[in-house]
Amino acid sequence: MGTGHKPTLEKIEPGFGSSFSYRTYYRDLKNKKPTFWHYHPEIELVYVNGGCGKRQIGSHISYYRNGDLILIGSHLPHCSFTDSLTEHECESVIQFKPDFIGNDFFDIVELKGIKNLLDRAKKGIVFHGDTKRRIGAEIEKLRELEPFARLLGLLEVLKQLEKANNYTILNAQGFILETELQDNDRINVIFNFVKEEFTRHISLDEISEKVSMTNPAFCRYFKKITGKTFTKFVNEYRLAHAAKLLHEKQISITEVCYESGFNNFSHFNKLFKAFTGKPPSTYRNELKFSVS
Repeated sequence: MGTGHKPTLEKIEPGFGSSFSYRTYYRDLKNKKPTFWHYHPEIELVYVNGGCGKRQIGSHISYYRNGDLILIGSHLPHCSFTDSLTEHECESVIQFKPDFIGNDFFDIVELKGIKNLLDRAKKGIVFHGDTKRRIGAEIEKLRELEPFARLLGLLEVLKQLEKANNYTILNAQGFILETELQDNDRINVIFNFVKEEFTRHISLDEISEKVSMTNPAFCRYFKKITGKTFTKFVNEYRLAHAAKLLHEKQISITEVCYESGFNNFSHFNKLFKAFTGKPPSTYRNELKFSVS
């Protein structure tokens, strides 16, 4: 595996005097998040204030611009998000266990809505537009609060997210993890390998051998876990990378096609239009008008 990391559960420690973790990542600081696929029992709320990058949540792959607000459920595999930040931008990450205020806390009638939100987060949720910016600002305000006020503020943020209607479920087709955690390492090995090698052809023989499975067994396993075929997943990874290149590099669309791992330009155009709703040329031309 190209990253050199064996995917494992990430161990997360809350700060002193707090029951959950709140971290801020700035452009020039060295406290970088893991860039390989990983998972943890904690629910994760991420607000990227500006910047751009790939969303890599479960079997969902896409590219975002102008920041991001995302809620990731317990044990849902994901990667770090931000590719680039300007000097005035940062990424805020809150992580908390489902039972961090007690096993039955979210079962009380006043919090049933938040419990439903956290259940939906098992597939990953991304929030858009004014919802993203308004609630993102509230998340950033938590940074300066003392622990008790920060806890109350987190509950208020979750309530606002629960009431929001401008969102997308990222793994609507389904994403099912195995009950045995060591089995989940296998999907992370696959995801990490694709992350490193997607710009070249990856045969079924090669990826099946990577996780010591026969081709038919691998295909059944991958479809069961992710809700999509391995070919579709790899192509979506390539298409998200193509969207990134169209936004960040002044190179021809033909070059974008080949740099993203495709070897047929007409096939690339067809897949990109199906993935984003528009051809690559239109996508690039509309970038300067986008504020989503």
